[in-house]
Amino acid sequence: MPDGNALNDRRPQPDALLAAVERDDRSRGGRLKIFLGAAPGVGKTYTMLEAARIRRRQGTAVTIGIVETHGRMETAALVEGLEIIPRRAVEYKGRMIEEMDIDAILAARPALVLVDELAHTNAPGSRHLKRYLDVEELLAAGIDVYTTLNIQHLESLNDAVAQITGVRVRETVPDRIVERADEVEMVDISVEDLLQRLRDGKVYIPDQAERAVRSYFRPGNLSALRQLALRHTAARVDDQMRDYMQAHAISGPWPTQERLLVSIGPSPLSQRLVRATRRMAERRRAEWMAVYVETPGHYRLSDADRDRVSRTLRLAEELGGEAATIPGEHVPEDLVRYAQTCNVTEIVIGKSHRSRWFELFHGSIVKDLIRRSGNIDIYVITGEEENAPDKPSIAPKTRTPQRLNDYLLSLLAVVVAAMIGHVLKSFLSLPNLSMIFLSAVLLSAVFWGLRVSIFASILSVLVYDFFLVPPIHTFTIASPQDVLALVIFLAVAILTSNLTGRIREQANAARKREERTAALYGLSRVIAGTVRLEDALRAIVDQIAGNLGAKVVILLPVGEVLEQKGAHPEGILLNERERGAATWSWKHEQPAGRGTDTLPGDHWFYLPLRSAGITSGVLAISLDDAESVIPPDQRRLLEALSDQAAVAIERARLAYDFEQARLMSERDRFQAILLSSISHDLRTPLASILGAATTLQSSDADYDDATRRDLLTMIQEETERLNRFVGNLLDTTRLESGELRLNREWMEVNDLIGSAVGRLERPLGNHKLKLEVEASLPLIRLDFVLLEQVFVNLLDNAVRYSAPGTVIQVHAYQSGESILIDVADEGRGVPPEDLDRIFDKFYRVRHGDRQTAGTGLGLTICKGIVEEHGGTIRALLPGINGAGTTFRVELPIEKGAPLMTNQDDII
Repeated sequence: MPDGNALNDRRPQPDALLAAVERDDRSRGGRLKIFLGAAPGVGKTYTMLEAARIRRRQGTAVTIGIVETHGRMETAALVEGLEIIPRRAVEYKGRMIEEMDIDAILAARPALVLVDELAHTNAPGSRHLKRYLDVEELLAAGIDVYTTLNIQHLESLNDAVAQITGVRVRETVPDRIVERADEVEMVDISVEDLLQRLRDGKVYIPDQAERAVRSYFRPGNLSALRQLALRHTAARVDDQMRDYMQAHAISGPWPTQERLLVSIGPSPLSQRLVRATRRMAERRRAEWMAVYVETPGHYRLSDADRDRVSRTLRLAEELGGEAATIPGEHVPEDLVRYAQTCNVTEIVIGKSHRSRWFELFHGSIVKDLIRRSGNIDIYVITGEEENAPDKPSIAPKTRTPQRLNDYLLSLLAVVVAAMIGHVLKSFLSLPNLSMIFLSAVLLSAVFWGLRVSIFASILSVLVYDFFLVPPIHTFTIASPQDVLALVIFLAVAILTSNLTGRIREQANAARKREERTAALYGLSRVIAGTVRLEDALRAIVDQIAGNLGAKVVILLPVGEVLEQKGAHPEGILLNERERGAATWSWKHEQPAGRGTDTLPGDHWFYLPLRSAGITSGVLAISLDDAESVIPPDQRRLLEALSDQAAVAIERARLAYDFEQARLMSERDRFQAILLSSISHDLRTPLASILGAATTLQSSDADYDDATRRDLLTMIQEETERLNRFVGNLLDTTRLESGELRLNREWMEVNDLIGSAVGRLERPLGNHKLKLEVEASLPLIRLDFVLLEQVFVNLLDNAVRYSAPGTVIQVHAYQSGESILIDVADEGRGVPPEDLDRIFDKFYRVRHGDRQTAGTGLGLTICKGIVEEHGGTIRALLPGINGAGTTFRVELPIEKGAPLMTNQDDII
């Protein structure tokens, strides 16, 4: 029967099969091939055109969506003969720009389309902001795409390229595009050849080429970019190979790239192994990882040993390697399986210092690993164990002995089994009676562990022999068959004890891992939906305190000092000495406090919160027992939780910064609109006022009374118009700042409408005004001045958007528990698509190329004032006689409101 390792070797990895299924799903759309280069001028477009012409000779319909030849004759020659989709002309800043016509390509539906310069930003007015979005739409339509890309345009390498070249690339492509590609072809030439092409004018014109060589195209820059491109392509190929091996259950390794794995354990030698592996990997420029196999016996280790494992894994991460903990039962078997999955070529392990007698009964991990390794090389590093060269970060505790109660309970179980056996010995044979004692052994193994169950096994044999095996009340055995039965019983009891004990340990280990996973999942689930920093901090302290049963405080930097920002339970305050310890941990990026080498006498344990190389704060923990320290398992859980907390805090800060940047951008946009509005719309009444005043002051003109009256009336009307504009700006500021205060008093609706009409008597004189107020309307409590401004704005809006001589109607009536006031006109009306936007700040409706003068604030102010009164305002279509717009204001009626004293239906 094949062993479990062999079976697993022949079983494909589920993740690899899932990735293959996803690739099959993508293949139903178009296929994407990227020609990747280190820099402009390496020949990406040329290579793409050559590959396209080969496909064309094979019968594929090839079309050029967009190809930039940059005046290169060789490239232009390859374009000839290929079908070209005409480009679309887009006007931008007074000049015409040609862009790829994606609609024409979709209509033509070629089998293969060539799209040059994947990272290009489309001109404003295009369907998509970026060209790679156009490519995704073509792929979704089932069209194959060939495209070109330089390595500096890859989003994940943007910072690295800026550091190398000193130039920040603004046009980038998300990594998911390259990862989604079905094929990536590296187009590469030597640095010398590329520089020669620059000198020959095959990349840029001579003047541009000379500047490029002096700045961006320096030999060092090109070599670094070339290495980035080669490494990225090699990593992609390596991932593809690993996926293939896992999907086809190929055990490997395939030695295409050296990858080292060091096996660590609780031995002090493990840290030396990690440092040695780091040196080996650095010399070979190879990847490496440190792996710890967490067997069920892990939880029988002392706290010092478990803490040493955690510190060794952290050391591996600090030295640049990967650190992994994998659950398992047999270290050599699980190590080899994991190494084959990761395509590891060499395993590093330490020489065992255990005695020959120990290896005789328990086996040798090194020998077993060598026997199972297959094609993987094994390096055994010797050396004396470093007996605590550095003190553990957590004070070790003595190993908890097996409780005496467990042995007493096991003894009781055996006694009960003996009593039952004594009662049933007249009805059952001796072999059957042994099953009763075996039940006591299994019970001991399940509830009290392996040692107690072995004790129960030996005790059961003695009791069974003394009380049930003839001659009874002696340890003498008369029948050879009974001797054999006792020996078999003892062997079966010990074997079942061992198996049951192992199952119990595995269950405990699984429960521990489940608790860690549940804690991490609980925190990630809670903080996933939090955006505000305060909410994230509250969730973090509550979750960590709940999982560890401890007091938790979070301190975040404000300038150069730490300030307490969250605590559980609320009300905990750190004193100056404790804040100083937290500050030391923050500045030195190292744990401090109880159980560490720094300030070990402190009651708190301080752990810096690190994310992406940034220390964002400090987490302070204090157990309920002030004298105890955090155990290693909880320490590992705490570190994982703190990593998640640091990411959540950093995300909340980024969200806050983004929101502030958005608000600043909105404010700048509003200021620009406001300045534009003031310079245009407020200048009109000022010009009229200035013109009329200048005319009146003219000394050489003699005006009659009627003309003077008209000029003065113009000054008054334009001044009132200007006053309304300024009033709108002030009201907008009050609404946004929350400083709008209502001065409510009981008012009649007809008084409110009549006052608003009176303020616009002259503008309304050119229209047919129809006012209707329903009889017996109750009074409403409102701020008369503010509500009057609402209806002044609505009536002024109707006047400006309606032709002279048309009807403007105001209708007030009761509907349920509200008073509705409709202001309707028969003007041009609001387009249906603009109904939801006309209350937005600075938004004004366009009718063709015409736009009526105004600041775009009137309706915004109306909405804010009405909502402050607990009402609503809506724009409805149509207005009067199927034309224009109706603005409906709905105001709530308070309980017990008195009725109007004016009972007229028509004002």
